[in-house]
Amino acid sequence: MSENMQITYMQTRLVRLAAEQERIPIPEMVKVFDRFGVFRYIKDMWELFHIEGDLAVLDDIRRYLAAKGVPNVLSA
Repeated sequence: MSENMQITYMQTRLVRLAAEQERIPIPEMVKVFDRFGVFRYIKDMWELFHIEGDLAVLDDIRRYLAAKGVPNVLSA
């Protein structure tokens, strides 16, 4: 599988995981990820993220959003 396919696969897994944890529809979580640059962040951080588990990456995404001043998008 190419690196781009692996990144897309990770982005998909994380959208589904975040939607499940927040109990909101996947299409709504896709909008959150898109609006706040999370998809790009995952791609940019791929070298680190691909060796971590999805829950650890999701925690990092929460910190990323908080650092951008985005409150309560993904509760801890």
